[in-house]
Amino acid sequence: MKKIEAIIRTFKLEDIKSSLSESGVEGMTITEVRGFGRQKGHTEMYRGNEYAIDFVPKVKVEVVVPEDKLRQVIDTIMERAQTGQMGDGKIFVTTLDEVIRIRTGETGQAAV
Repeated sequence: MKKIEAIIRTFKLEDIKSSLSESGVEGMTITEVRGFGRQKGHTEMYRGNEYAIDFVPKVKVEVVVPEDKLRQVIDTIMERAQTGQMGDGKIFVTTLDEVIRIRTGETGQAAV
């Protein structure tokens, strides 16, 4: 099994969530995060004063999928999250050694 972590723009979350649900993803975890990459934050004006925003608000979507669904889920996230502008985000894929459902003790794919 693989864990996909996608850091995306906040306004893209609903579209990604519904697209992943339609493609058979049964669960996901969403976390509001802040950070910066190459864009290094930005400046904004508030009441005539300019101030720097070093960390840009983003959303982290975490999904666990079997290996045969990995490419489909990545492609869905890419398609829905991409605006073509700097700051669209990143996708990280890691291998999971084990997954255990706490309530039942089920392991592996049955636990997802």
